[in-house]
Amino acid sequence: MSHSNPPPFSRSSTPGSCLSANSRSAAVDASTPPSFSQRVRVSARQLADLGDDAISGLIDLTSLRLVRFATTITRNQHDAEDAVQAAIVKVASQPGRLHQCDDPWAFLLRMVRNESLIILRRRPRWNLLGDVCDLLTRCRVDELEREESYRAIWRAMRSLPTQQSEVVVLKIWEEMTFAEIADVLDITPSTAASRYRYAVVKLSDRLRLELDDTTGEAHSERGQQHV
Repeated sequence: MSHSNPPPFSRSSTPGSCLSANSRSAAVDASTPPSFSQRVRVSARQLADLGDDAISGLIDLTSLRLVRFATTITRNQHDAEDAVQAAIVKVASQPGRLHQCDDPWAFLLRMVRNESLIILRRRPRWNLLGDVCDLLTRCRVDELEREESYRAIWRAMRSLPTQQSEVVVLKIWEEMTFAEIADVLDITPSTAASRYRYAVVKLSDRLRLELDDTTGEAHSERGQQHV
């Protein structure tokens, strides 16, 4: 009597091993923190489900970033806050609209940019010379020593054209790709990349000059003390 040999054992063909692989994949996904864009998507879904009751969560999550972005356009924090408020009011009036977008965070940034441009067009021409407000003035005690560095950065940002400064904020602070930035600003990715490169060169030069000036003043003060 002949006995046929059993088929070779294959780990990939057993249900248990598939379950184990899926479990490992789920564990990896669970350990990876969600991106900010994903968090906004969750907040948009909650807004669609709960209506106005969930708007405060969206505001808490996005307001600081939105104001920072709007300030690169309005050059004034008060106007930037007004632009963000106007956008939030529109979102609250149609709670399900944001959730229907492919990328709720990019859509919200576009809304704020449009509101900022509207405010900019309405503002008297003489007021366009206002300084960029420091968005980090409400510092805790342990952050005060860094305030001058932040001010230097924002002074350098103020020297950039708006088209370049808004790209810098989206690239560095919002960690967006050039493709995502292009979608927000309605430009091509190559244009976004070019504006970013030009801006970085200008910022580097400006900050280097400020550092040289600060160092020179420090040496001058020490020299006067020895006289």
